[in-house]
Amino acid sequence: MKVAGLGFKKDVTLASLREVLMAAGGPEGLAAVATVSDKAGAEVLKQLARECGVPIKAVAAEMLAGIDTPTQSNLIAKKFGTGSVAEAAALAVAGPGARLIATRVVSQDRTATAAIAEGDGA
Repeated sequence: MKVAGLGFKKDVTLASLREVLMAAGGPEGLAAVATVSDKAGAEVLKQLARECGVPIKAVAAEMLAGIDTPTQSNLIAKKFGTGSVAEAAALAVAGPGARLIATRVVSQDRTATAAIAEGDGA
């Protein structure tokens, strides 16, 4: 199962989400997109998921805490207890033993991040 984890600010555009998804490896073969629960209902994320033909998997913030990620954001670490929402969400949904096949990439406007993990599913 291949999962794209996405982190984004509330003013993110569809173009920025597309940009980071493509930079991380693109939508081919994805089973889902994942993000923290409080952002899973964002209309822009719904649009991206429809374009990719995949469901959105919401991950509770407390589930992200403690997931070790190769990239680190001090702001995200303080808020969520993990270094990267995108990486942690992708790993959480891809399941036990999942591995990142694309570490966090950041959009040019710095409003979106994406990472892709592969695993057996949660």
